[in-house]
Amino acid sequence: MPDTAHNLLTSLSEALDECASFARPLVAGIAVRGRRLRSGTLWRKGVVVASEQAFPEAGEATVTFADARAFAARVAGRDPGTNVIVLRLDGTPDPPPLPAAEPHLGGIAVGFGADEAGISIRLGIVHSVGPAWHSRAGGRIDRRITLDMAVTPREEGGPVLDAAGGILGISTLGPRRVLVIPSSTVDAVIEPLLSKGQVERGWLGAALQPVLVPEELRSEAGAARALMIMGVSKDGPAAQANLHVGDILVAIGGQSVSSPAMVAQHLGPDSVGQPIELRLIRAGNLLPTHVTVAARPAR
Repeated sequence: MPDTAHNLLTSLSEALDECASFARPLVAGIAVRGRRLRSGTLWRKGVVVASEQAFPEAGEATVTFADARAFAARVAGRDPGTNVIVLRLDGTPDPPPLPAAEPHLGGIAVGFGADEAGISIRLGIVHSVGPAWHSRAGGRIDRRITLDMAVTPREEGGPVLDAAGGILGISTLGPRRVLVIPSSTVDAVIEPLLSKGQVERGWLGAALQPVLVPEELRSEAGAARALMIMGVSKDGPAAQANLHVGDILVAIGGQSVSSPAMVAQHLGPDSVGQPIELRLIRAGNLLPTHVTVAARPAR
């Protein structure tokens, strides 16, 4: 093999080995009785975070690290909105102070997960980097980071580092690609999850389905697409405001909406208890109404 290629491969191998040494103290194997091993990330002393969607409905677990230390853990809180679950442990050391990394398109990403033998490692690239977005469950994720990387369900929730050893966040399986829950998003939800067990967000109590606005009303409504109310929760904010199945939600807070994610943008933690203006189509007429936003019920 030519010396240049040999040197490049050797340098890459050494860099990955160094990256693994950074990540090793962070990688947590999470065992729940009767379930397969899952991965998590030691985020701070006594606190492990993981992917909420991959975690069973359980309150207790055993967390094991690569050095074979094992700790009893209990679920402190879970947030489907950002797909973060927090487990509290007793006795863990402080994790190494890795800097938060900024994702770069095409940059190397290194994912880690728990393995019966210790930890596993995955090498890939940052496939795309986008702005902040809102999940259908109402959570705000600070960046849309997708990876060209294979991650198994067991490895989901482990740390993802960049080539310099900075932490991008934790991995999660999306519908088409592996996503990263950014470090800043984890930091934003960890305190309310530890103290309250959930992140309080706004809730209208209405099931919404995208629809086309009737052609004769599009000019007056100022939109071609909107959201039909398909269901109303008993005693929820929508029911109390006298909203009905079949109403078409055109705008919220003065802004047109055509997807549930657009509605979620108006229902952050600060919206709870506040009135918000809705614009509806009912029986062929446009009408304004107000709803007082409530806190989303715990799952």
